[in-house]
Amino acid sequence: MAIEVTRKELTAAELRGAAAKLKDSRAARRMLAIAFVLEGVDRTTAATTCGMDRQALRDWVHRSNAEGLAGLANRRSPGASPLLTPEQKAALAALVEAGPDLQRDGVVRWRRIDLQARIKALFGVQMHERTVGKQLATLSFGRLSVRPRHPKTDEGTQETFKNFPAAVVAVLPWRLIWAAKGKPLEVWFQDEARFGQQGTLTRVWARLGTRLRALRDTRYEWAYLFGAACPGRGVAAGLVLAHVNTAAMNLHLAEIASAVAPGAHAVLVLDGAVWHGGKDLIVPNNITLITLPPYSPELNPVENVWQYLRANKLANTVFDSYD
Repeated sequence: MAIEVTRKELTAAELRGAAAKLKDSRAARRMLAIAFVLEGVDRTTAATTCGMDRQALRDWVHRSNAEGLAGLANRRSPGASPLLTPEQKAALAALVEAGPDLQRDGVVRWRRIDLQARIKALFGVQMHERTVGKQLATLSFGRLSVRPRHPKTDEGTQETFKNFPAAVVAVLPWRLIWAAKGKPLEVWFQDEARFGQQGTLTRVWARLGTRLRALRDTRYEWAYLFGAACPGRGVAAGLVLAHVNTAAMNLHLAEIASAVAPGAHAVLVLDGAVWHGGKDLIVPNNITLITLPPYSPELNPVENVWQYLRANKLANTVFDSYD
């Protein structure tokens, strides 16, 4: 059966010129095939000349008749339908964050096989364990080590502190009003960590069924890393000291004060360690101390720096000496 081009917005010559300017070779071949049809070339010759079969040419002519030249462009395949709807993904994220119930789920931590069963029960969707892991990755979940939670932690106080501007005003309004009036504010976070010759061991890639060995010292001398960072400016101030006490903290405060931008005032968030306060502590004029709620180290992002250093820089190592 003959095919006819009913939309003739461009002549055959104009089609050839337009095809020559295209970067998409497949769309250009379709335009050239239609140019042949416009010139009266039979369908078989037009199709084979442009690298397609007769049926394909027929389909492209019909699409051109319906949509014009725009119908000849490549279209991305929509791909497979998602296994979970956005609402189901939100429910899965809430389930993972809430954690399992020992009485109901029989486990104290989620495994992929546990979530596989819960997804099937809740949404009627059957998926492989590996697919469960991929779903969690798309929701920004990963396998992270947990940290101890003190039984005296006050969740309400922590939530109040997360409204940080209000927490700053509530804790030391007079200090900020007096010292920081009219100045740009920088938010800094400070903490200390103990690192020793004995060091730590960390996870490494290895063949399943094996257990690698790593060097570990048996001596018990320690150094203390004092670290502070201002995420807003991307700057930090740190010291390595032999002791952790008020005198050492004074040295670190002076180091932080020198890193604060000229003319700015720093709000320094830190925990309630005894050396972070007291009459012998010397707080520079361009710093105001804000103490975290008790038993709330997870509110201090510097803790993540220590975790990174222990896992990637200071583990599986024997130091030659204390220095």
